[in-house]
Amino acid sequence: MLTCVIQYQIDPTKRAAFAEYGARWATAIPRCGADLVGYFAPHEGSSTLAYGIYHVKSLGEYEAYRARLAQDPLGQENYQFAQSEKFILKEDRTWLTCVSHKTRTPA
Repeated sequence: MLTCVIQYQIDPTKRAAFAEYGARWATAIPRCGADLVGYFAPHEGSSTLAYGIYHVKSLGEYEAYRARLAQDPLGQENYQFAQSEKFILKEDRTWLTCVSHKTRTPA
């Protein structure tokens, strides 16, 4: 299992638009094949950093998921929403693998 962490730099005056964007993904992302952990908007501290986190089984599954998401009507609508409202200033993806939940061999 791989975890994709998307770090967004957002316009701090458009946090409500980012929150709407994140809420919309709650339907489209699972429908297209990824396990959505959630979208996280600023609450305290930085007012410009936000995150989207989801799991996929492999990079191959990710490619198939992205293709389905690009064809999904809600996905297309949400991409257009982000483009028109311009609340995302920068977006970076990091791929992680969980190392804390693996079975450990007794010493």
